[in-house]
Amino acid sequence: MSKEIKSIAIIGGGTAGWLTAAIIAAHHKSNDPNALKVTLVEASDIPTVGVGEGTWPTMKNTIHRIGLKESELFAKCHAAFKQGGKFVDWVHGNGDFYYHPFTVPLGYGRIDLAPYVSQIEDFAIESNFQHHICEAGLAPRSLSEGEYQGQCNYAYHLDAGAFAQVLKEFCKNELNVAHQIGTVGDVTLGNDGAIESVLLNDGGTVSADLYVDCTGFSSLLLGKHLNVPFVSADQYLFNDSALSAHIPYTDEQDPIVTHTVATAQNAGWIWDIGLTHRRGVGHVYASEYLSDDEAEANLRRYLGPQSDQLSARKISFSSGHRAQFWKKNCVAVGMSAGFVEPLEATAIMLVEVAARYIAENLPPDTSIMRITEKRFNEQMDYRWRRIIDFLKLHYMLTKRTEPYWQAHTESDSIPDSLKEDLEIWGHRGPVNSDFDSAVELFPAASYQYVMYGMGFKPDFSRQAYLYQEQQKAQRIMQQNRQITEQMLKSLPAHRDLIDRWMASTQR
Repeated sequence: MSKEIKSIAIIGGGTAGWLTAAIIAAHHKSNDPNALKVTLVEASDIPTVGVGEGTWPTMKNTIHRIGLKESELFAKCHAAFKQGGKFVDWVHGNGDFYYHPFTVPLGYGRIDLAPYVSQIEDFAIESNFQHHICEAGLAPRSLSEGEYQGQCNYAYHLDAGAFAQVLKEFCKNELNVAHQIGTVGDVTLGNDGAIESVLLNDGGTVSADLYVDCTGFSSLLLGKHLNVPFVSADQYLFNDSALSAHIPYTDEQDPIVTHTVATAQNAGWIWDIGLTHRRGVGHVYASEYLSDDEAEANLRRYLGPQSDQLSARKISFSSGHRAQFWKKNCVAVGMSAGFVEPLEATAIMLVEVAARYIAENLPPDTSIMRITEKRFNEQMDYRWRRIIDFLKLHYMLTKRTEPYWQAHTESDSIPDSLKEDLEIWGHRGPVNSDFDSAVELFPAASYQYVMYGMGFKPDFSRQAYLYQEQQKAQRIMQQNRQITEQMLKSLPAHRDLIDRWMASTQR
């Protein structure tokens, strides 16, 4: 018997829960009395992890779609612009660095500039202006450009705790999301194995037609009660620990870095994220190769005199994901679905992707739930495999000699799918047709920036007759140099733009 789907219960708050609620409620116009009812249940006694402060450019579209003003995000979440990632010491460990900018190369989709650049490591510089914009500490847009607009593609750095609070208030006040405080005590299942209700410790009961598990690492619904196993990716991604700290600026007018800085260490890497009022800094590492004390010493060494402000929080995790993401009438979003280290800001991006799929593909009744479940699982499984491949790419091309880094280059630590890609890319670079999904989380351009930045050079000479567009390539690279010069002259400093923008919204 089919049953109309009229209610969704999201179990768990934090960024994952409230962002999921906002995306679903906004899409289904929950302010309409006949629309889908969205309820979020969160336990006030369970703290959120709250590490992820970096986002992907998809967030710009997400907050626009749900109706949240960009200026409000900046004002309440101490937000700053993020234009990409800077990877320091990942190749040789001698001060080398490269950028993964968010703006695609000039001519992208029409010509691959890689065969025509003089040094493959300079691909991002020759094909994209954002490297120089980031190095100069400039904002991605001018004050005259409106919200969500900009000459450079961008995402955000933001205070994750404040972001969750903004989403909570917006969901409750603007999107008619019901809010309930309660800790999950038990889950009752029907004869068909689907969830009938969630029992709370205070004696309350939550019943819905679809349940979204946002309970974090514990995965209380999908993992614990529906018995969906966890598929480990530890054989590919070795990091299992992180030390996280908040570091105040020495002066409130200190420049704000407009990208995430990821600096490689002897057995892991350190993230450095600039918000308007502080930096978020942390060390991701593999406990097999580095003790907690050694990791803290690395972090203090990186911070220098500012390490006096250090009060680090330890987080342990396992890389991987659930074997299924949607089972019966339960779908996991966020860390309950899976988690990998915070490289390339995949965590919040996956929340956006999953929540948007649920919102856009939610069937009107249960008759086609099975098909929706199947397709969601296929898509998310593909995306997780691609994420693992992409993150592994950052490690396996290293020339560093420490045991941790050399272990990443061992053949049995590299997914077969990535090995196959690299065999092909050894003769020509990544192209869009190498990817199966209509909407890739990391398109061919992202792979180009990382591969070429790490020094991987395809043997273009094997099919040299395909690369006879030297003049066209030179024109594009010259155009890039001209655009770069113009932007360096016209774009404001990052903090200056934010300060002036925030002042203008308060008039």
